[in-house]
Amino acid sequence: MLTKAPKGTKDVLPGDSYKWQYVERVMREHCADFGYREMRTPVFEHTELFLRGVGDTTDIVQKEMYTFNDKGNRSITLKPEGTAGVVRAFIEAGLQNEVQPTKIYYLNNPVFRYENPQSGRLREHHQFGVEAFGGKNASLDAEVIGLALGIIKDLGITGLSVNINSIGCKECRPKYNAALKEYFRANLDNLCETCQSRFEKNPLRILDCKEEGCKKYIENAPIIIDYLCDDCKAHFESLKKHLNALNIEYKINPKIVRGLDYYTKTVFEIISSSIGAQGTVCGGGRYDNLMEELGGPQMPGVGFGLGLERLLLTLEASGIEIKKPSLFDVYICTMGDQAEIEGFKLGMALREAGVKTEMDHTGRSMKAQLKYADKVDAPYVVIIGEDELKNNIAVLRDMKNGLQQEISLDKIKDQLIAAIKNEV
Repeated sequence: MLTKAPKGTKDVLPGDSYKWQYVERVMREHCADFGYREMRTPVFEHTELFLRGVGDTTDIVQKEMYTFNDKGNRSITLKPEGTAGVVRAFIEAGLQNEVQPTKIYYLNNPVFRYENPQSGRLREHHQFGVEAFGGKNASLDAEVIGLALGIIKDLGITGLSVNINSIGCKECRPKYNAALKEYFRANLDNLCETCQSRFEKNPLRILDCKEEGCKKYIENAPIIIDYLCDDCKAHFESLKKHLNALNIEYKINPKIVRGLDYYTKTVFEIISSSIGAQGTVCGGGRYDNLMEELGGPQMPGVGFGLGLERLLLTLEASGIEIKKPSLFDVYICTMGDQAEIEGFKLGMALREAGVKTEMDHTGRSMKAQLKYADKVDAPYVVIIGEDELKNNIAVLRDMKNGLQQEISLDKIKDQLIAAIKNEV
């Protein structure tokens, strides 16, 4: 057990981390284009934050949270999602006093859910998400969807579909809940225990049930679009107009409710056909009441979350290969103590100039060093031995064509830098 990762967790090894770094770089660049700035919040929060924010009738709160008492007997929970922590930080820092809207993103954010590990969904996984506060117009919803879609497309993923829905607000939701209760009441005994417990308090959550026995009753349930108030109808129509303006194709899916209680009006999912049944790579929506419910000012918000593990699986399933960067530009081979010192000095000088450089630290022979340089695909090798030192030179070998030349030690650094810059 000591040398085995806990169930539902996975190490990101050096041979794979470049894929994460590439995806993260694309996300940062897109966020910068839209004016989103990074926020980092703690891995754990007070449990009450998620009870009030996420909702005590959700699967996350009822079944999946990692909750414990700390040494001060305070109830602490490892983050099961990103939005609640961002809203808490927004309120605590008084960011409502800044010019709105406030646009925030979080990246490589670890979240924890105690559930059966499956492809792309681990007990500890990592999310990228954006949150935009202070804008009530549907144009911001469409912008957020456009940002998410742009990132996914920029990574090369095709076969995408955007599914949207509106789940109403405090004005129209009660009428819809009443309609749901009337519909489900006749078959209440046939629903799972979790759905039965949700029937009185939050029947909307029944629509999010994954139990096969419940799905057949959910299929013909009333749809909330038929119960929207005038304001929610107008907002949904505006969302569609803005998506049309961006030439974003979408499908209205009345079954989307998302798994969190804080959503109002817009909810959406971006689905890829590359990973079959587990096709949702991004989901989000609007949450106009969450700030106030957590003790802050009344301020609308909209955002999304995207699982990095699932996104990387989608890239792999789509046959998209992220180019592996070269580990080194130069490998320095030395023989003899004094030559090793000269090579060591040269290596540090090259690194300070931005050249990725490596040399032997294990006592390999010259032959073994050259073999290793070839193995790590170093395009250039510098050879310094006792004879080279006597003549104040180094041998520069181009590993692509095998050509080599003798260069004075005081000029080798500049010549290498020039050669590498010419290749870039």
